[in-house]
Amino acid sequence: MKLLYSICFCLMSMAASSQSSVIKWTASAVSKGDNIYELSLTGTINKGWYVYARSNNDDGLESLSIQWDYDSINAHASIQFATPSNKINDRIFQKSIDVYSTTLICSQLIKINGQSPRQLKVNVTGFASNGDEFLPIDDTISFRLQQDVEVVDQNRIKLTSIKLDTPVAVCGEEQSSNKGILTIFFIGFLGGLIALLTPCVFPMIPVTVSFFINKSSSKGVAIRNAATYGVFILLVYLLASIPFHLFGDINPEIFNSISTNTWLNLFFFIVFLAFALSFFGLFNIQLPSAIANTADSKSSIKSVAGIFFMALTIAIVSFSCTGPILGSLLVTSISAEGGAWQLTAGMAGFGLALGLPFALFAMFPNWIQRLPKSGGWLNTVKKSLAFIELALAIKFLSNADLVNHWGILKREIFIGAWVIIALSLAIYLFNIVLYFRYGKFNLSAVRIVFGVMALAFALYLIPGVTKSEYAKLSLLSGFPPPLEYSIYKDRANIMGTAPPVINDYEKALALSKKTNKPLLIDFTGWACVNCRKMEELVWTDPSVMNYMKEHFIMVSLYVDDRKKLPAKEQRLVQLPDGTEKEIKTVGERWSLFQAINFKQVTQPLYVILSKDEQLLNHPIGYTADVKKYKEWLECGVKASRMPL
Repeated sequence: MKLLYSICFCLMSMAASSQSSVIKWTASAVSKGDNIYELSLTGTINKGWYVYARSNNDDGLESLSIQWDYDSINAHASIQFATPSNKINDRIFQKSIDVYSTTLICSQLIKINGQSPRQLKVNVTGFASNGDEFLPIDDTISFRLQQDVEVVDQNRIKLTSIKLDTPVAVCGEEQSSNKGILTIFFIGFLGGLIALLTPCVFPMIPVTVSFFINKSSSKGVAIRNAATYGVFILLVYLLASIPFHLFGDINPEIFNSISTNTWLNLFFFIVFLAFALSFFGLFNIQLPSAIANTADSKSSIKSVAGIFFMALTIAIVSFSCTGPILGSLLVTSISAEGGAWQLTAGMAGFGLALGLPFALFAMFPNWIQRLPKSGGWLNTVKKSLAFIELALAIKFLSNADLVNHWGILKREIFIGAWVIIALSLAIYLFNIVLYFRYGKFNLSAVRIVFGVMALAFALYLIPGVTKSEYAKLSLLSGFPPPLEYSIYKDRANIMGTAPPVINDYEKALALSKKTNKPLLIDFTGWACVNCRKMEELVWTDPSVMNYMKEHFIMVSLYVDDRKKLPAKEQRLVQLPDGTEKEIKTVGERWSLFQAINFKQVTQPLYVILSKDEQLLNHPIGYTADVKKYKEWLECGVKASRMPL
C-alpha cells in the first residue's frame, strides 16, 4: 500500500507541477543578536485547500520543512510550527490527519557564521490537498536580513569615481574584441561552399538546374527562375536569424552565454557529438518530414511563391548535412558584442554560397558537364567533417569544465584528445583500414593531400602534452585550455605564461594604494578564446610582460566563474534602472561590476585605474598587436602621473 501511495504521489505531483502554490506567504526576520535570526513565516491557505501538518511514514507523506542552501548558516533551534488548526478524515489517505486549513505559521532560529547576507532565501516543502487533488508544496521565500541594498565597501559594485566619457588621457577605446560583420559573412560563405560538397546538396545542383531549363519556356525564363530560386535560398537563411534578434532584445547577453553558460556548453557538446555521429553514418538528423512534405507540396515554377517553397524544401531536406556545418561555424565565431547581426551576416554568407551555383549554372548550363560525378568522394567529405565536429564537441565540453573547474579536460588531456582525432582522420583518409583488409590503398591525390595535412596537424599538437618550450602551440592559442590549467602543477611557472595577477579587486586596490602603482583590470573568462590569445601571445612578449610587472598591479576578474560566493557576500544589488539583481556567484559579481561601471559585457576588456579609482584612459578589448597594446599601457602609466 505504501508503494502504491508513493507512486500515486509522484504521478499527481507531476500533473500538478504547473500549478501555482496554494499558499500566499509573508516573511520576516528578526535579529536576536550575535548573528542569530528568527525567521517567521505566515502562510494564508487558499479556500478549500488544507496543508498536511506532519509526516505519515506509513503512507510516504513527508512533513513540512524549511531548507536553505548556505554553507555558513546553521539551525540554532528546531523549527516550530503552530498547532494544527483542524483534524479531518482525508479522502486520499482514508484516515484522520492533522492539517492546517486557513493559516500556517512557523518559525526557525538560525545562526549565521561570519557577516550576514543581505538576503536569505529558504525553500518550504510539504503537501497540500483539497480532498480530490494532491499538490506538492515547493515554495521559495526571501528574507531581507538587512533592509538597505547598498553594498558594503569590501564588496562594492558601483564605483562612483568612474567617468567613462572623460578619462584622464584619451587613448584606447578603438580596439574591439568582436569579429567584424564582414569577417563573419565570409566565414558563413566558406561554410556554404563546404556544404555544397556534401551528399545532401551536391547532387541537387545539376538536377535542379536541368529542371529549370526543361520546364521553362525560354533560356531567359530559366535563368530568371534559377536566379529567383537562389535569392530565395539566401532569404530562407536570413529569415532563420530573425528570432535571434528578438532574443537579443530580451537579453543582450544571450550570445555571451554561448561561451560562459555551463548547461548551454554541455548542450552544444551533446549536439555536436550527435552531428559527428550523424556524419559518421550512424543515423540521419532531419527536420520533421511533415514540414518538408508541406513545403514540397507548394513547390512549382509557375509562380514566385512556388519557387520560394522549392528553396524552402531544399533547405529543409539538406538540413542533415548543412545544419552541422552552419552551426559549427556560427557558434564558434559570433560574440556578445556583435550578437544577432553577426549571426545574420553568417547566415547571409552561407545562404549566398548555397544559392549562387543554381543561378550560375542556369546561365552557363555547359558548366554542368564539368562538375565531378557524384560518388564515394561525397561520403569521404561527410565523414571527414565528422572528425571536425567531434573536435568541436570536445571544445564545448572543455568550456563547461573550465568554468566549473571540474578538472576533467586539463590542457594536456584536451590536446591529447585532439591528437587522437587528427590521427584517426589521417588513418581514414589514407585508407589504412582498407589496406589491412584488402592489401591496397586506392588513394586519390586529394585524399593524400588532406591526409598529410591531418597527420601534420597531429604531429604539431603532440608537444602540447609535454612540458617542453614548444607546448604553447601558438597557432592554436586560445582554443585549448590555458597553460596553467594543466596536469603539471608547476607548468605555469616554468613556461612564464603571464605577469603575476590577483583575482580579488579590493586586495589589488589595496596593493595599488600601497605601492602607488595604477591598477590594470583584466575582465576575462575561463571559456574566453580571445582572452587566452592575449595571455599567451601578447602578455608573454618580453617587453609587455616586463612593463606590466614593473608599472601595474594586475587583477584578473573572471566573469564566468560559477563558484558560489560566501553567504556574507551574496547580496541584492540595486541596478541603475531601479531593479534589483541577486549576486550569488563570483562570475555574477564581476560581470555586473564590469557592466555597471564600464558599460560593456564582452571579454577580454582591459581597464586602467589610478589608486583613487579614476579612469586613466579608455578601456580596450582584444588587441593582438603587441605594439598597440604596449602603447595603450604606456598611455595609462603617463596618465597616472598627471595631477588628478
